[in-house]
Amino acid sequence: MRLDLDLLHTFVVICDTGSLTAAARRVHRSQSALSEQMQKLEDACGRPLLVRGKGGAHPTPAGERLLQHARQLLGMSELAYQDVQGIEIAGTLRLAMTDYFRPAQIIDILARIRARYPRLRLQVSVRKSALIEEDPDDFDIGISMRLVEGAKRRKAPDDGRILIAREPVSWIAHDGFKFAGATRWPLVTLPETCSLQRAIIRTLNRHRVKFDVVLTASGVAGLHMAVAAGLGVTCLNASAVPAGARRFVSDELPEMPDAEFSLLPPKPSEPALVGEVRRLLVAQFA
Repeated sequence: MRLDLDLLHTFVVICDTGSLTAAARRVHRSQSALSEQMQKLEDACGRPLLVRGKGGAHPTPAGERLLQHARQLLGMSELAYQDVQGIEIAGTLRLAMTDYFRPAQIIDILARIRARYPRLRLQVSVRKSALIEEDPDDFDIGISMRLVEGAKRRKAPDDGRILIAREPVSWIAHDGFKFAGATRWPLVTLPETCSLQRAIIRTLNRHRVKFDVVLTASGVAGLHMAVAAGLGVTCLNASAVPAGARRFVSDELPEMPDAEFSLLPPKPSEPALVGEVRRLLVAQFA
């Protein structure tokens, strides 16, 4: 076998936590052991997979490509194990999640889970991350988004939540969008209740960038339609960028924080069903 699953797991944890030190704490191994594992994986792949420095560790372009495959392979491995063990997941579970997280893939992921576990009744609600954070008793499992910047970009959460993805947030526009000869940027946004949109407005004001809000959408799908129509620019995390859009680079538009997606911490004395589904979701979403 060319790629060892244990090595791939370590690689994914390092990428998610942003450093060998943080990854070593999570997998309960020494930093030197993880470094040796990464050397074995790089030898097997025949190219560097990680860039290491004072700011932590992050994947090279080849590492980014491997990371996508590694997440899929680990998820399939977990499903295969549950199948062989005869683990049956049945019951009703309420899942609350932000619509910024993989909007083009989430329906397919949930459909695969439902097909694999026909006796599991998933009740999914899409909410603002702030509401998910503030009212955790209204659902069994929550997936929320936080914005992280500076030194926090390379640190794993330490409050019990499970980090499932950290993505860059970029300015985007339709492929045919052009900004020339205007003095104010046309901006499409979500309502002020959205933490990312508040961050966009705050960042633009701090950098004294002039803008006009030309459309306020109710959700990410609305942003996609506004961008597709060429109405203006907006900010989205990497997995929420729609087809036909591209990263829009301008010296006037400031850098944005990263988006961090996490499963909220387990609740005290939660049912075994919830714990099993949480592990299943980690495998699938990872």
